[in-house]
Amino acid sequence: MKFDRLKRYLPRLPSGIYGRAALIMLMPIVLLQLVVSVAFIRRDLEDITKQMSYTMVREFQLISAEIAQTSTQDEALARLAPLLEPLQITLRFLAEGEAIPPDLTHFEDYSGGIVRQTFREALPSFLTLQLPRAREISTVFDTTQGPVQVEFSRRRVSAAAPHQLIVTMLFFGFFLVVIAMVYMRNQLRPIKRLADAAEAFGRGRMIPYQPRGATEVRAAGAAFIDMRARIERQIEQRTLMLSGVSHDLRTPLTRMKLELAFFDEADAAPLLRDVKEMEDMVNAFLDFSRGVSSTAMEQTDPCKLVEEAVQNWTRQGKNVLLIEAVGNRTVPLRAAAVRRALDNLISNAVRYGTRARVSVTVMQKSLRLRVEDDGPGIPEDLRGDAIRPFTRLDPARNQDLGTGVGLGLAIVADIARAHGGTLRLGTSEALGGLQADIVIAL
Repeated sequence: MKFDRLKRYLPRLPSGIYGRAALIMLMPIVLLQLVVSVAFIRRDLEDITKQMSYTMVREFQLISAEIAQTSTQDEALARLAPLLEPLQITLRFLAEGEAIPPDLTHFEDYSGGIVRQTFREALPSFLTLQLPRAREISTVFDTTQGPVQVEFSRRRVSAAAPHQLIVTMLFFGFFLVVIAMVYMRNQLRPIKRLADAAEAFGRGRMIPYQPRGATEVRAAGAAFIDMRARIERQIEQRTLMLSGVSHDLRTPLTRMKLELAFFDEADAAPLLRDVKEMEDMVNAFLDFSRGVSSTAMEQTDPCKLVEEAVQNWTRQGKNVLLIEAVGNRTVPLRAAAVRRALDNLISNAVRYGTRARVSVTVMQKSLRLRVEDDGPGIPEDLRGDAIRPFTRLDPARNQDLGTGVGLGLAIVADIARAHGGTLRLGTSEALGGLQADIVIAL
């Protein structure tokens, strides 16, 4: 529970494995660089700058003491001449009425701020400090003979090129990250291939896959290949079994129809209806057993496919209307299976309603086939049961129109899942009946 509350305050990780791997590598490197940079600036750079500044302060104090022993500025300059040359300091007294130059520092000059603070704290007579981007520094402090301006080298109070460590660390950190990403990409590529193969198999497509990579990845790949083979065998066995049963049932049904042909029409009508219902059941079982295994992926124009299906139903005298067809391009589909799913939806629409409206939308990453009717629809709490095989929703649909075997929507849902999509049931806003959407990711 505590960890769940803590997760709300943690940054969200990227969804992709490459992004997460990059973040896992970058975070420790960036954190290490920040810690080293702060430690270097706070402890090494700051301490060194203060020590060098205190050395200059002592030299300024020596100059002030020497000036205090003189009575004129000329005498002070003559007395300081032998001292300033070895100290590499240039000194001059400000002329009477000459304005004291203001402080000059730059915001990015971290060591310059430390120098000014040290001078101000350790030298009571300190007045101003000018830190231009040049190599010379100018400072002004008061003496007994008046303010003096002292110029000296920047290297007397701060280390030369203090940023070299940080720049070097950033450069080699970036260089090592690039190398690590190249090796990490090679390690993650087998995982990506396994994910692509699994996704393709979930959409009913078989792509070549050979386990590669680390031992664990190869083990997962081998397990996936075994699982895929078992599922294929089960689908094949189911198809053969139901196809055989359906085929065997057709022979006695045909004999029954031939025998009923010799009966009186009035006496044979009820039995013929039963035989017809049994044939419909056998055909439904056969369609469900076939699923999408009997067709292969091919480039198909969904708009043309839907248009042909609507025209076929219109020729049969059904009130079916194509209201929208957006995105005229081909996509990989099992055309026969999608046509069968669309026919099932239209059949249900005209069976339980008086009219049906069909639309198709091909977007960049998805395909949507929609069938709406003006029938009684399906209550929201029963829509999950409606797509399960052999489930009849008699309370939701009109029983006078026939019972069926409860496989129509199940076949549609199976075909949608085989394409990596889903079947969504809702209520039509335009007609008030059932709205069925086949949504397939492309």
